[in-house]
Amino acid sequence: MKLLVVFCHPCAESYGAAVRDAALRGLEKAGHEVRLLDLYAMNFDPVMTGEERRGYHEKDANEVPVAEHLAHLRWCEGLIFVYPTWWYGPPAMLKGWLERVWVPHATFTMPDNGKPIGPVLTQIRVLVAISTLGSPWWWWTLFMKEPGRRILLRGLRVLCAPRCRTMWLALHRLDEVSDTKRRHFLAKVEKKMAKLRE
Repeated sequence: MKLLVVFCHPCAESYGAAVRDAALRGLEKAGHEVRLLDLYAMNFDPVMTGEERRGYHEKDANEVPVAEHLAHLRWCEGLIFVYPTWWYGPPAMLKGWLERVWVPHATFTMPDNGKPIGPVLTQIRVLVAISTLGSPWWWWTLFMKEPGRRILLRGLRVLCAPRCRTMWLALHRLDEVSDTKRRHFLAKVEKKMAKLRE
């Protein structure tokens, strides 16, 4: 498969970078064709300008500021996000990437006659989100209702293939788990990515 990995963490030496590398190793073992977008390394600007917002609904013109990123989205058949969960959601850099890159007409159709937005990127058949969280699973799942997971694996899923598969991998309580648990999670990520299929 053609897989786009979107990585978001400001620190090159972070555990998040180790998670990214584990995912890439697994995907390489499986023989997938992989592209990596490291949002911080490429100095992606997550801030939508006033000009962009005013032209947000203008077909074709709204693609110009993010044409490179849209080319990657149109190329891929699967999308894998690797990021830390901060304040119950993706980092501002990743949220800004969603807001600026996933523009109308290029990635979804606008609501019409009472119908909701519709899919455009129907070649994307797999969505994966891999994250680390400071919170325990019960707080994240039962109390907060998994906001970050819902954005990426529910919100984006409706813009992809009708039977798009999703996968969520998370390490909770990152600030207090043992090194052994951290290593086990890296191994789990690598193994899951090595088995990733259409």
